[in-house]
Amino acid sequence: MSEPEPPQGSYEVTEYWQQAVQAVLGIVLLIGAVAMFHYYAPNTALSPQPEDLQKQVHTLTAQVARLEQEQAMPALVLSRYRNSIGYIYGVYQVGFVNEPAAIRARVSGTGFLVSNGLLATNRHVAEPWYGDAEAEALMNRGATAMLESLVVFFPGSATPVSLKPGAVSPTEDLAVLKVEDSDATRELAVLPLAKGIALPGELVTVIGYPMGIAGMVAKSPTGIYQRMAFRHNDITAASELAALSLIRPSTTCGHLGDVVGEKLIYDAPTAHGGSGGPVFNSNAEVIGINSAYIDGFSGGTLGFSVDALRPLIAEAEKQK
Repeated sequence: MSEPEPPQGSYEVTEYWQQAVQAVLGIVLLIGAVAMFHYYAPNTALSPQPEDLQKQVHTLTAQVARLEQEQAMPALVLSRYRNSIGYIYGVYQVGFVNEPAAIRARVSGTGFLVSNGLLATNRHVAEPWYGDAEAEALMNRGATAMLESLVVFFPGSATPVSLKPGAVSPTEDLAVLKVEDSDATRELAVLPLAKGIALPGELVTVIGYPMGIAGMVAKSPTGIYQRMAFRHNDITAASELAALSLIRPSTTCGHLGDVVGEKLIYDAPTAHGGSGGPVFNSNAEVIGINSAYIDGFSGGTLGFSVDALRPLIAEAEKQK
C-alpha cells in the first residue's frame, strides 16, 4: 500500500517561512551592524590621531616651557639688571625769598637706566613738590621750590652719583633725569623697553626700594640692623649701606589686572620708596614704571606704560 503524499501547498508554506525567517534575520543583522557602526564610528572619528597627538604634545611642551620661563623671570631680571636699578635720595625745600623754608623734606624713590646717562623715574621723585597739596598751595602764593640735592645709589657702588634735571611729563607722573658721568655707571646695562602691547593677565615683576633706607636696613645682617635701626632717613645711613654693598633692591611679583590708556594696574605689592621702579613682563622687558598704590587694596598698584616714557627719553637725549 502506498503512503499518502503531503499536499503540494505545505512545501510552499514551509519554504516561504524559511525565506521569511532568513529575511528577518538578515534585516536584524543589518540593523545591528548599522547600530554598531553609528555607536563606535563617532568615537573612532573623534579619537586623537597620531598627528593630533603630536600637536597636543607640542602645545603642552610650549606651555610648560612658558611656565618655567615665568617662574625663572624674577631671578633673571635681578641677576641681569639689578645694578642698573638705583635708590634715589634727595632733599628739597619750598619757601619764599628771604624767609626760612616753609617746607624742607627728604625724598626717596627708585630709578633705572633707560639710555646712556639717563635715568627714568616718577615726576614726584624728580620734583618732590609735584602733587603735594601743601607745596602747591605755597607755590600758588608765590613760593618757589628747589632741590638741595638729588643723588642715586647703584648696587655694587660705594659712592652716590649726582642727578640733574632732564625732562618731565606735563600730564603723567613720569620723568627722565640726567646721570652724572662716573665710573659707577659706564659699564651698567640699559634696561630694554618692551615694544609690544601689554595685555591683562600677564605676569609682572616690580623691582625697587620700597620703604627706602628702612627697607634696606631691615634686610641687613643683625649687627648692622641693630646699629642702624633708627637711622631711616639719614644720607649717611645710605652711604654706609653703599659702603657695605647693602644697597639692594627688592622684587615683588603679580599679574597685570588692567590696561587703561597709558595706565597699568597690577597686584604686585609695593610701598613708599618703590616709586619709579621698572615693571617687567615675562620676557624680561620693561612694560611700565611703578608709580603709586592704593592703601587697603592689594590689586591696586599703578604704573605708566613705557610708551609714555619714550618722548621724555627723546627730549632728554637732545639736551645732552
